[in-house]
Amino acid sequence: MIPLFDDYKKRWSLTSDDVIKPGLTAIEEALALVGNPERKLQIVHLAGTNGKGSTLTFLESIAHEHGLKVGKFMSPCIVDVHDQIQVTQQCISQAEMDCVFQQMKHAGLSGKLTDFELLTVAAFLHFVNCDVDIALIEAGMGGLLDSTNVVLPIVSIIPSIALEHTKFLGSTIESIAQHKAGIIKPQRPVVIGEVPREAKTVIEQVAHANQAPIFALNQQFTIEQKHHNECYKNDDQHLYITNLTRQMKGPHQANNMALAITAFIEVAAVRNIAVDVESIRRGIEGARILGRFEEVMPYIIFDGAHNPASAEQLVATIRQQYPNESITFVIGILGDKDVKEVLQNFEQISDQFYFVDFANPRAMAAQELLAISNAQQKAILSDTISFLQQQSQKRCRTIVSGSLYLLTEVRRQLLAPNKK
Repeated sequence: MIPLFDDYKKRWSLTSDDVIKPGLTAIEEALALVGNPERKLQIVHLAGTNGKGSTLTFLESIAHEHGLKVGKFMSPCIVDVHDQIQVTQQCISQAEMDCVFQQMKHAGLSGKLTDFELLTVAAFLHFVNCDVDIALIEAGMGGLLDSTNVVLPIVSIIPSIALEHTKFLGSTIESIAQHKAGIIKPQRPVVIGEVPREAKTVIEQVAHANQAPIFALNQQFTIEQKHHNECYKNDDQHLYITNLTRQMKGPHQANNMALAITAFIEVAAVRNIAVDVESIRRGIEGARILGRFEEVMPYIIFDGAHNPASAEQLVATIRQQYPNESITFVIGILGDKDVKEVLQNFEQISDQFYFVDFANPRAMAAQELLAISNAQQKAILSDTISFLQQQSQKRCRTIVSGSLYLLTEVRRQLLAPNKK
């Protein structure tokens, strides 16, 4: 369920299914009815287990600093449906959303799509309406059969691959890599991060079949640590950028930053604009993303780590940023995730856990989380907001994690103007 999305569906009497139906036939037919807006856009397409949103955010910020008008489509939402579709870092407005719903209604899309497919069409229409220079599109799930995979991108990006959504994508790294590599298109380059060897083999096979150049982290480009700053090195492009500083914390974000810079070089070539080193530095420093090691209020950190790989990255970031601090976790997570391994990662650095229920049909019950956890100090939290306010006042470092859906719900209550 996407907050506020149903309001638009009701207002425009437009129906869609709240289910996952992998496949492109329905959305291809729908896009044809609205004039194939996706073909009028210059697109960067991202798929991967973790790092999509962060890489996209770095890339958006770099492109913005180069004077480009940037559209982005991300999922899931942070607050509500409006923040999933943005142009120049501004969420789509109610009037703009009404405009694209009117277009979809008049084209006869009612009853033809799932919610996510309908939202994907809305994003393409909005980007064309706004005449963006470039659109950054994040795959919802997988890649090959994801509704966003109707595009012919300038460049594709695959930041990482790990086990996820095994019900839909398969239970092996190879099968998941096959889905992610589905976004690679003929003769269009793909930029890849650190991925398991078996995943890289699959990507290389798909890229070779498509005659698509591969740019791989630690091969064609690297990040070097120099004192307190980072340097980007790309021998193919004879590019060496020193003194890169970023607000997005964690060692893994250095990799996402490198992917974004590399992808932007491809974007700049297609847009016929010069790569400006100072604009890249400003873009990296200015990049921020909600729900990624984000200090929402003093001592309260939100991070949407929801699978073992992202939990591992969060643990590494906590160790780096708060090496000598006691950490408390507040956790709510979807039941279809590898909950046990996520918790085991977190339990390496903390023994204080509070589990919460939140409004999502796929959410695992707090009682069940309590039973799975091996922590010595653990409890179920009934009033999350009051607890977090008290933790902040007591200066107790507290990490809220497990699901972006939980973060969305807690953020709305925590930051509500009339909260008690």
